[in-house]
Parts: sequence; C-alpha cells; structure tokens
Amino acid sequence: MHIEYEEFETIEDILMYMASAAPPMKNTMPINSYKGYVLSFIPLSPSTGETYLMLYAKGSLEPGIYEFDVASKSFKKVEGVERADKVYFISLTPKRNTIADVAIENL
Repeated sequence: MHIEYEEFETIEDILMYMASAAPPMKNTMPINSYKGYVLSFIPLSPSTGETYLMLYAKGSLEPGIYEFDVASKSFKKVEGVERADKVYFISLTPKRNTIADVAIENL
C-alpha cells in the first residue's frame, strides 16, 4: 500500500477541499477524527486499492453531523441534514483505522 499526503492548515481547509471534490448532488461525506487528526482517504487507484491520498489537518471533531458553508468557510455541528445548499460531513471516530495508523506513522 502506498500513501500520498496533502496537509492542510485548518479543519475548514480540508472541508473546503472535500466539498469541492464531492460529486454533484452528493452533500453528505464521512470524515474521520482519529489520533489528533481530522482526515479522509481518497483511493487514487480504485481498481487495485494500492494507492491512497490522505487529506488531513491537525485537530479533532466530536462524532456527529457537521454542516459546512462553502461561502463563509465555516462549519457547525447540527442534528440532521436539512439544507440542499450546504455540504454535510459525518464525523466518525473509529476505534482502530489500520490505514490511518500506517499513514500517521509515516508522516
């Protein structure tokens, strides 16, 4: 397995990247808060699963739903997905993430 990295200064920056890369009409995306990082993995070789891009920023998010406003580059924790003009992230805190463990070890 090979991992490429893209580090961001803030959580808002990683959410902005993820929002801009989202397929049209998909307004809910998972993101992990794990071992002091907010991160997401994008497979760069989907057919083999050998190469991943790890997008990350130092920080943490509580598990839950976050509404992200692209225009103001801000997010807030919400109870549900309510608006089609916003992008939503589901923050998960896995007990163990072996891909993230390898990636973080190699930072």
